[in-house]
Amino acid sequence: MTSIQRLRPEGLVRSPAFSHVAVVPPGATTIYIGGQNSVDADGVLVGGDDVAAQSVRALANAKTALASAGATVGDVIQWTVLLVEGADLAAAYGAIAADLASDEPPLVTAARVAGLGVPGALVEIAAIAAVIR
Repeated sequence: MTSIQRLRPEGLVRSPAFSHVAVVPPGATTIYIGGQNSVDADGVLVGGDDVAAQSVRALANAKTALASAGATVGDVIQWTVLLVEGADLAAAYGAIAADLASDEPPLVTAARVAGLGVPGALVEIAAIAAVIR
């Protein structure tokens, strides 16, 4: 195997938004991106109480982190998205869906949580990527 395979096996729900299994070949470089919130370079929360605006900034921060390791959104194997309870899931995903669209979408884990480490943050996005060099 010389490429990353994202699988959507028969018998599991078929969704254009996510795959169920990812197989990374030997020799690929794995990149872990810690949870990114909607903060600027000084750690100041951006987007106020707008979950869509916060989602866009959190994803932009994740993209910056990926780029620092030589990866892109297309190299992401799995996204983890945490949303504060009560935040509008449709608004959050709607704001970033176009950036995540793919013919072979990554795995996605989403959870609602009571709160996040950054006061006022409504969303946190983490990723695992793999690059074949």
